[in-house]
Amino acid sequence: MPGIRASARHACCGSHRAFATRVRPLPSALTRSSLLAQQSFRRSLADAAAPAKTKRFPFLRWAWRLTYISVAGGAAFLTFQIYELRHPSEQREPDSSKKTLVVLGSGWGAVSLLKKLDTENYNVVVISPRNFFLFTPLLPSCTTGTIEHRSIMEPLRNILRHKKAAVKFYEAEATKIDHENKVVYISDDSDIKGDISQTEVPYDMLVVAVGATNATFGIPGVREHSCFLKEVGDAQAIRKKIMDCVETATFKDQSPEEVERLLHMVVVGGGPTGVEFAGELQDFFEEDLKKWIPEISDKFHVTLVEALPNVLPMFSKALIDYTEKVFKDEKITVRTKTMVKKVTDKTIEAEVTRPDGSKGLEIMPYGLLVWATGNALRPVVSDLMSRIPAQKNSRRGLVVNEYLVVDGTENIWALGDCSATKYAPTAQVASQEGAFLARLFNSMAKSQNLQDDLHHLQEIKPTASGQEEHAELEAQIEARGKQLKRLKQMGPFEYTHQGSLAYIGSDRAVADISWLNGNFATGGGLTYLFWRSAYLSMCFSTRNRILVVVDWLKAKIFGRDVSRE
Repeated sequence: MPGIRASARHACCGSHRAFATRVRPLPSALTRSSLLAQQSFRRSLADAAAPAKTKRFPFLRWAWRLTYISVAGGAAFLTFQIYELRHPSEQREPDSSKKTLVVLGSGWGAVSLLKKLDTENYNVVVISPRNFFLFTPLLPSCTTGTIEHRSIMEPLRNILRHKKAAVKFYEAEATKIDHENKVVYISDDSDIKGDISQTEVPYDMLVVAVGATNATFGIPGVREHSCFLKEVGDAQAIRKKIMDCVETATFKDQSPEEVERLLHMVVVGGGPTGVEFAGELQDFFEEDLKKWIPEISDKFHVTLVEALPNVLPMFSKALIDYTEKVFKDEKITVRTKTMVKKVTDKTIEAEVTRPDGSKGLEIMPYGLLVWATGNALRPVVSDLMSRIPAQKNSRRGLVVNEYLVVDGTENIWALGDCSATKYAPTAQVASQEGAFLARLFNSMAKSQNLQDDLHHLQEIKPTASGQEEHAELEAQIEARGKQLKRLKQMGPFEYTHQGSLAYIGSDRAVADISWLNGNFATGGGLTYLFWRSAYLSMCFSTRNRILVVVDWLKAKIFGRDVSRE
């Protein structure tokens, strides 16, 4: 059977080949390395043939990394600032051998002085009827609930506790200044009084920074029937009265005439305060009141009254025209050349100058009247002026020289609204005056220390034992003399105007900024963002900035509160 035998042979040969394959000897080490080299060469060829993967948008990748690092760094810095604010260091006790510096007030000028003053050089005493600093540029926002009033208040205790040397603070009203005997008489006007509520504080140096009160210009009824806008209490009263007028206007069976009167809000004063309040009030109506109380949507009205020919007289003509145009679009009535003559509980009697130059009387019914114009002297300032012959002809405040020393005195300085200078009574002026006085007082203290050192070196100079020691003392005396000469070359106060800002409603603002040798005037939405960032940076502390930002976000997300209280 030849077929079977052939198959058997084929199978046997196949089995033999398979066995031969299985028992083939392993490759040598040289052969193995050669194979690995071939495989590595093939892989390198394949990698070279494959297209390289390019990273897309490397700029965005780096931008994200920088953003991440910046946010992390900012959060760490903010945490550190909050920790420092909450954990003040130990203070040195006052030195009885130092001079006593008394500061009256807690406004822009006084706080700017205290912020930069080296309290180790003096025994500092601060006297003010309020124990906080108020950031007044944002006060109009408090009247409508855009910002809570405590967000723009910085406790004086926080400020004074962070100074190197301890500072005494008395919450009291300065009632009298005896400049001859160097004594300030103070009175505790708080609701809770102790056994002693009146006393006197001696001083070696005195800074008067008590500000000013509201001027009514002798117009009957203004103080009795209008609201002012200078203090926290004023903003709270205005906020309450706005809602009182609205709720009273919606009372059952109220006549249309009475509803129109109650919902007519009049602002007297076309300066930044009056303009900003008018804009805030109109925003409150458009964004919140009209939404929750729709029945007043066609009756609520805001009128701005100004005696001068235009509002914002410190701004450029282009910004004045822009402001008036925005107010017209917002349906805010601007009444220029209108002088208030009399105020009753329901009406304003005003003298109006018509376009032809003629004048006439006009009666304006109102529900809320806000008086935002004029400054008047405080009683303690008027009393001091009456005691100094050099001040008898002054009407605006304490007349001072170029170093802010009160004329007719030696150791009394005045700054801010209570002083009479060639500059406008603004927060910006008072702040720069306070910083100048801090530099002046620091220089005076350093000069005194240098003079004491010079006197001591000159005393021990004759006792020098050798020529080398004598030369060293001569060098020290010469160095102290040069330092003293530089300190005494400090120039007088010079105000640098940085610009003016004002919010005009509808998320728009105007800015007149000093730029190089001229002014840069702008207005609109972007200026509004600049206005917010500028005021935010000007807030006194990190705490204030965080609270203000939270209030802005809260008002934007949830709206303003329309509760009466």
